[in-house]
Amino acid sequence: MNILFAASEAFPFIKTGGLGDVIHSLPLALNKLGNDVRLVLPAYRDVLASVDTLKDLGTIDVPGAGVRRKVRIIQAHEDTLGDYLYLIDVPELFDRPGNPYVHSDGYAWPDNAERYTVFSRAVALLAKWVPGSSWRPDVVHCHDWQTGLVPAFLSMVHNAPATVFTIHNLAYDGYFSQADFNHLGLPPAWWSAEYAEFYGGFSMLKAGMVFSDHVTTVSPTYAKEICTPEFGYRFEGVLGALGDRLTGILNGIDLDVWNPQTDEYIVQNYSVDNNFIEAKFANKKDLLGRAGLAQSDAPLLGFIGRLVEQKGVDLITDMLPQLFENTGANMVLLGSGHMAYETSLMDLAARYPDRLHVHIGYSEELAHQIEAGADMFIMPSRFEPCGLNQMYSLRYGTPPVVNNTGGLADTVVDVSLQTLQDRTATGFVVKQADSETLYSTILNALDLYNNIKLWQQLCKTAMRQELGWDASAHEYQKLYQAEVDAKK
Repeated sequence: MNILFAASEAFPFIKTGGLGDVIHSLPLALNKLGNDVRLVLPAYRDVLASVDTLKDLGTIDVPGAGVRRKVRIIQAHEDTLGDYLYLIDVPELFDRPGNPYVHSDGYAWPDNAERYTVFSRAVALLAKWVPGSSWRPDVVHCHDWQTGLVPAFLSMVHNAPATVFTIHNLAYDGYFSQADFNHLGLPPAWWSAEYAEFYGGFSMLKAGMVFSDHVTTVSPTYAKEICTPEFGYRFEGVLGALGDRLTGILNGIDLDVWNPQTDEYIVQNYSVDNNFIEAKFANKKDLLGRAGLAQSDAPLLGFIGRLVEQKGVDLITDMLPQLFENTGANMVLLGSGHMAYETSLMDLAARYPDRLHVHIGYSEELAHQIEAGADMFIMPSRFEPCGLNQMYSLRYGTPPVVNNTGGLADTVVDVSLQTLQDRTATGFVVKQADSETLYSTILNALDLYNNIKLWQQLCKTAMRQELGWDASAHEYQKLYQAEVDAKK
């Protein structure tokens, strides 16, 4: 099949989180199954700087917010995708530094409604006709709120491709005002509770749900959770009404990028059957040195993620003093986010300079080094649609400590007498999202860490898990085919 992926970010061009990783690795897995997947992104400044062989395919006029925008369609080359990366170039909307969604001061770009409406209009046009090419997609696969209007615009097109819309995180809903809706010249019929209107404004995420042929989310458990008031962010009614048009398909990870056997960021490579014990020790020693922590055989905990409430950062900061006072464990954290969490972590690092290292920001290199060098990975997310870091941790033999939610529940098997005995345990599951339960679960993990034989068994079981995209790519392909057949 011909498949057009539309997204607002993709590794290695621009990435703010797991969405970027998925948009990189899922198309590659689908191409291996014989599909022709092409990707379209906004032409952010950083994206244009990271690609080569730019080819101008033409210019189209697209309605914006009270004006018409000149949109240049660019074809770019990237080694893994070949010549099939399309960029939607509107300099006044996308030629900006840094994060694609927010200003460096932390506030959302005030014209985000226009930016992603123009992008969605251009993608819908591209789905009908790629200038200078006879290629036409059978399926347009859209991702998160930034592309939510693509299925809406395609619903107005005769003989349109099938549309699939994936929710990567329901908490980000693309919610804007009625004034924005009117200023953007969107069809008045969409201003309805049946379509895009949502509690007095309009939601691009909701538009993606109601106008697409099928909706997916990134793990089976999360697909069930979001149909409840606790996790539904007021969309539970919309999602529940989808019925069998909603499917949870677990994300995979890129086994080439995240591979301890070949990882160029770590000091010693290893596999589950070769050099595992020595290499973990060497990588831990290197990580401690980079973090400025004393060399020690004490357990080393790792964390990588956005410093926001969802990720349970406050649960970590609340329990760390108790952990440091009662155990010998040390910790390395990498992330950025809310200033209050950044400040709290930096204060703790100043209070425990020999025990805690905090790196504010993001470093791909350090992320790999934490996965390889830490003894266990702490991921107490209050909700987690899928999560990728726990899978990276499994891959690197670094047992994760996770909350019992979403994709974390689908990927981590809790340590118990039974799961240790039958060799299925891969990590530690926190039964309740509070700092005391997190602390007690980490204590249990530290107890097992002292049993060298059982700990090594746990690490090796984790490393033997099937974490790639093969199974999920087949599921997506079957879903695409069903939707294409339904269009006939």
